[in-house]
Amino acid sequence: MTRKPNQLYSKLPLLVACLCVLLLGLFICATVYHVRFSCLLIVALAICVGVLLFVRVRLVRRQAELVLEKQDYSEKINLLEAEMIRERRSIDAFREKIFNYLNLKNVIEKLSLSLTVSDTSQVLSSEVGRLFDDSYSTVILYLFHAKTGELGLSASQKGQTPANIKDKKGDAFDQWVIKTMQPLLIEDTRTDFRFDVDKIFTETSRPVRSVISVPLVIHNKTLGLLRVDSPREKNFKTEDLQILMTLGGLGAVALENAQLYERIQDLAIHDGLTGLYLRRHLLERMSQEISRDLRGKQELSFLMIDLDHFKKYNDRFGHMAGDIVLKTVSAVLSYFFNEAGNLVCRYGGEEFAVLLPDCPKEKAMDLAEKIRKKIEHQEIILRRERTSITVSIGVATFPHDARIREELIHKADEALYKAKEKGRNRVWRAGK
Repeated sequence: MTRKPNQLYSKLPLLVACLCVLLLGLFICATVYHVRFSCLLIVALAICVGVLLFVRVRLVRRQAELVLEKQDYSEKINLLEAEMIRERRSIDAFREKIFNYLNLKNVIEKLSLSLTVSDTSQVLSSEVGRLFDDSYSTVILYLFHAKTGELGLSASQKGQTPANIKDKKGDAFDQWVIKTMQPLLIEDTRTDFRFDVDKIFTETSRPVRSVISVPLVIHNKTLGLLRVDSPREKNFKTEDLQILMTLGGLGAVALENAQLYERIQDLAIHDGLTGLYLRRHLLERMSQEISRDLRGKQELSFLMIDLDHFKKYNDRFGHMAGDIVLKTVSAVLSYFFNEAGNLVCRYGGEEFAVLLPDCPKEKAMDLAEKIRKKIEHQEIILRRERTSITVSIGVATFPHDARIREELIHKADEALYKAKEKGRNRVWRAGK
């Protein structure tokens, strides 16, 4: 077994001392017995002592070198460990990025399959809740109403179930985000100097201690805001806010596409001038109602309405005045036939149609007569001149007058022309 350098160093003085004692003994012996022999022996011993001293010096020097090498190796080990830690962190960060990209990819795919604003809102809130994966956190999506322009609750999620949110138009946190158009991170609502929690929270309010929220903005247009809150303080970090900002950007694009889709769908079935349904939608609804009434053995009435002498209004007052007349009559029809299930549409030109499910012929005739009188007494001002207009109405009922959709329309159209032949401004029923 090899001895350590420190052990050898500690025994060198003892070895030198022994040699010196031996040298002294030999010197005494040589003095007494033989002088020449003692001189040679003394020289040999002196050489041995010199060699030992030389070895000791070399060992001391080697020990110093080993200490330096050890320090150097320790420094290299520390550097390698630090490098390994950095590499491990980089790998973990890369894995997290891949995981986040996969999650975002799934979110994008699900949002791309949602065509309506309602479906898109539900998917967005559900996916945000899934990514945060916290049963305590509540995801809330507020959107601006297209007509009123007010902020309103669109979707909410707590865990995997819808949440009951009483603040339908948002609270002070939401108003701050909309006003400043900046993301919001609150670690503890009780210590955040920007908000007076005593005014925000009441006894019936949800307990909220931490909040992250981002505005949904696209093309300098604010659609609403996306918010996640929790009853626990310091539940969110800056990284969570960054993730929510990314999801908010994706959600804003998806919501704008959904709004455009709904607008296109609305334009496809509504008349641009009057706002009433178009003939195509009427025919689809009529087929559905006839199928339903066949199974339930119920009656379905159909009204064809035509404006009397409408061409004279255009010739006398101009086409702009004709548009005013059409809008006025449309508004009267929409207000009068506003019960659930009724459908009013602009059939074409100055013709209108009304679909009345679960309505027998006698009731349809009574409603037709009332709306005829109402339109007749409706005052219209054209170029500062007070005027009015009358209508002729044809009424047909399924299944008494027809068994299929086309026949029902034909019968109502025939009744309309009968009303016009009899002098206009009257109601005529099919089969009369």
